Amino acid sequence: MVLTLDLVGIFVFAISGGLVAVRNHLDIVGVVVLAMATGLGGGLIRDVLIGDVPPPALVDWRYLAVPAFAGLLTFWWHPEVGRFERLVNVFDAGGLGLFCVSGALKAEEFGLGPVASAALGLVTGIGGGVIRDVLAGRVPVVLRNTELYAIPALSGAAVAAVGVEAGLDPLVVMGPAIALTTGWRLLALRRNWTVPAPRLGPPR
Repeated sequence: MVLTLDLVGIFVFAISGGLVAVRNHLDIVGVVVLAMATGLGGGLIRDVLIGDVPPPALVDWRYLAVPAFAGLLTFWWHPEVGRFERLVNVFDAGGLGLFCVSGALKAEEFGLGPVASAALGLVTGIGGGVIRDVLAGRVPVVLRNTELYAIPALSGAAVAAVGVEAGLDPLVVMGPAIALTTGWRLLALRRNWTVPAPRLGPPR
């Protein structure tokens, strides 16, 4: 189940990375690299932190093939990226939901408690996006005070981790947890929900 979630999450996150690359007018190499970095970044960080080394992404060809295919698909699929701004956000929200839940479930499989599992789910969800944004030369989405991003990811990861700790089947908690993160993120984008930011006075 974790493998399936990982591969699906990698695919949708890689598409979001590929779309960002196309929007920034990168060539085919840049699109594939950004897609792979987005799709694999969070999972690699998670696996190193929980001691699953070498990470599956480096020993299982499927983990490399899926984001590479997504990058190539994105490169040929959409030469005019301007029309797909909303699609970038949809893929990003979907990848966030899948990754934060798969990260939390894998951490639970390795015996971590609900708090640590939720935290690793968050890292899994935001890691690839942070790498994507840094490579694309922009402030990571999770660090922008106008974006509600990390809180939905942490909430979905917490629901998955707490559900498993309570004895529920991972298949039962998986759907609601993914829906919570993805739905909350999309609603935040649609309704312009933001997180509180400090009120700064005029510069001295």
